[in-house]
Amino acid sequence: MSTSPPPVPEMNGPFEPLEGDRFCFACHPDVPCFNRCCADLTLALTPYDLLRLKTGLGLSSEKVLDTYAEMLTGDASPFPRLKLKMSEAAGHPCPFVSPAGCTIYDFRPGACRAYPLGRGSAKGGHEMFFLVREAHCRGFEESRAWTVREWMADQGLEDYNASNDLWMEIVTSKAPMGPPAQAERMMQMFFMASYNLDRFRSFVFESRFLERFEVEPETVEAMRTDDAALLRFAFRWLRFALFGEPILRLRGAH
Repeated sequence: MSTSPPPVPEMNGPFEPLEGDRFCFACHPDVPCFNRCCADLTLALTPYDLLRLKTGLGLSSEKVLDTYAEMLTGDASPFPRLKLKMSEAAGHPCPFVSPAGCTIYDFRPGACRAYPLGRGSAKGGHEMFFLVREAHCRGFEESRAWTVREWMADQGLEDYNASNDLWMEIVTSKAPMGPPAQAERMMQMFFMASYNLDRFRSFVFESRFLERFEVEPETVEAMRTDDAALLRFAFRWLRFALFGEPILRLRGAH
């Protein structure tokens, strides 16, 4: 396993390396560009983003997927990825933005929380950071200074980053998968386990899954009601099912 830091990408467009550990930024209704960043954008959604939207909105996984998500196209990953479905109103705003700001602020997606900070990670816990400095954004003119750690703590990113790092290990894996004839089935399984937690819970508890696999009793009990525990197990299942990692054990296979 590589433990070297993630390479510093070549920056272009609105992305620039973060010099040192500090930057100045603030976003509030008095900033002239308030809400400008919440329209006509491609906002990728991670499994943890979908989990938080599902919980915060009090909706089923199917309802969240049908109403607020659509496929992300032009992505080099072989795995199906999702993005937030923008409103069809003029300017294609986020469906959750209002003149007063975000209406789902407490459970907004991780990319919204991190902005204007970008983060790259690699196995071994290494991180690198950069700024997303868009031309319209006036938040950088504010005097409020932050360190990277202060910003991430203030925006509640710890759980998002932890879950997203586990998922990125799957979608960036170079490990070989099963035979090409099974590719469609594997992608369906990936989509269910990543995005449709209600269906994945049914897969675990309403099939013979727990008869076939040894799963820690405390994990089984947590998964019944805790979506975060269920998602962590879904990632374990995908590593086993897609890449054959010995992270789960069949009953009787000793």
